[in-house]
Amino acid sequence: MNSDPNCIFCKIVRGEIPAKKVHEDADVLAFHDVRPQAPVHFLIIPKEHVPTLYDAGMKQHLALGKMLALVGELARKEGAADGFRTIVNTGRVGHQEVYHVHMHVLGGPEPLGPMLVRRK
Repeated sequence: MNSDPNCIFCKIVRGEIPAKKVHEDADVLAFHDVRPQAPVHFLIIPKEHVPTLYDAGMKQHLALGKMLALVGELARKEGAADGFRTIVNTGRVGHQEVYHVHMHVLGGPEPLGPMLVRRK
């Protein structure tokens, strides 16, 4: 499996950095965000190091598909019973901070604020 020795998420996958895990299997890992932006805020990542969605291909379809297939169950389990938001930031323009594909899952008991701000 492809791993980057300097990637913070790869270090979490390898157990070098602790994380509060939500789910783990052979392909994906889900864990709480260290800077939550909502009452429910966790990340789902493929265990294989893939820097951005630009770099993803059919080789990653199992892990990426599993991320989407698990998100509803995990969000509900974490307390987002009436909906949630998924966000995958890609590249500089998409404000990606960690260059390892990851999906933010945000939710909680109350509706979230607007996702996009209209430009004038």
